[in-house]
Order: sequence, then structure tokens, then C-alpha cells
Amino acid sequence: MSLEIRIAASTDAEAACTVLRRSIKECCVLDHKNDPAILDAWLGNKTPQMVANWFSSPTNFSLVAVHDGVVVGVALLTGAGKLALCYLLPEAQGKGYGKALLRRMEEQACTWGVKALQLHSTASGKTFFAKRGYNDAGMVRSPYGVETVLFWKQLDEDATCPNAPKRKRFCNCNTA
Repeated sequence: MSLEIRIAASTDAEAACTVLRRSIKECCVLDHKNDPAILDAWLGNKTPQMVANWFSSPTNFSLVAVHDGVVVGVALLTGAGKLALCYLLPEAQGKGYGKALLRRMEEQACTWGVKALQLHSTASGKTFFAKRGYNDAGMVRSPYGVETVLFWKQLDEDATCPNAPKRKRFCNCNTA
């Protein structure tokens, strides 16, 4: 396995767009149920130009996973601590690529001083994020008509941020 996780460049936009579109169409059937209206809405902004814009935004941190020279995954973190994208090609799932992307995103969030990450997961991705310590905060409807799970994960107490200052516990009790 020759996996490389690297910062996404505008030249990766077309391949990353393919990852997004294939992943949504093929892996998220539980969510869109092959409804053309939902698919059109969900895929509407998944164009190479839009992805290139996301990659070039100074408030975003974008990564691609590359296996044997092929972009097989894409992830995007906003400066506000939202994991906005974390997608893999269908044939790349179950090989550790998603874990590697997520781990690197968590490390970047720690570098920025983000205390907790949040994301909206599809039904298809729910188990993946739950297994990685993300907490289910309930259902939220996406703008494109799919019910998503709002997940969050505290990072400052996690092994992902080993250099983060530990929070002091406040106790209002008497020690006498």
C-alpha cells in the first residue's frame, strides 16, 4: 500500500470532484435513495471549479489521499472546526484511508487550537465516525434534503492533541 496523505492543490480539484460525486452516488444510497431531486441538489456544487475554490480558501484546510498516484479520498476542515468533507472512492473504503485522512484532520484542528470538531454525517458514514470517538448529537436535515447525524468530538482531551493544555477541573467543594 503506497498511501500518501497530502495537502490538496487546485490541480487535484477534478480528481477530488470525481471522488465526491462517486462516493455520494454509489456509497450514500441509504441517504439519497436514488431520488433524482436529492442527488441533483447534493451534487449541484460538486464541480471541479467549486472544489478548487474550496481548496484555495485561506480558511479551509484540504487534504487528498493518493494511492498509487490516484486520488482516492478527499477531506476538508474549516477554520471554525467543521469537518465539511471526508469522502473516499467506493473501492478505497475499508483500507484505512478514511482513518488516515480523519487523523490528519484532527491533528490540523489541534494545531489551530480547535477544541472540538463537528461534522454532519450521512447514514452511510455514521458507524465510521462513531467508532472514532465522535458523539452523536442528533439528527439535522441538510440543505439538500437528507437527514444527517450531527457528530462532535472533544479534541483537547484526546490523544490526537498530546500537546494541548489539559483543562483544569473546577471544584467548588471545601477540602477541609
